Amino acid sequence: MHDKAIAGDLLQTVSSSDFDNVVLSASGPVAVEFMSYSCAHCRAIESSLQQVAQMVRPQQIFRVNVALEPVLAAHYSVHGTPTLVMFKDGAEVARVEGPPTDVTSLLRAVTMPFGE
Repeated sequence: MHDKAIAGDLLQTVSSSDFDNVVLSASGPVAVEFMSYSCAHCRAIESSLQQVAQMVRPQQIFRVNVALEPVLAAHYSVHGTPTLVMFKDGAEVARVEGPPTDVTSLLRAVTMPFGE
């Protein structure tokens, strides 16, 4: 939680210091957006991703700023932004690199690995 909070932001920013506790220890499905504020595509999906976060509650969507967390991004083999990585019970179950910007596609990306 090292980035500036955005009013109405439903995505909690996590860092390497709290990733294991917040993401890997979470009960239920979790999606993580590996992103950068300098990434135009990341900015383009932001509004749709916020809508998806509202729709999938209580499933959680988190954010990792790769500019601040390059070691964490490297650990998860994130080579481009945005990359959505879905976890369940601490294990990666799916990922989408460069996801589409529309709500329907993002919703499918963050729920399909969990059969929802």
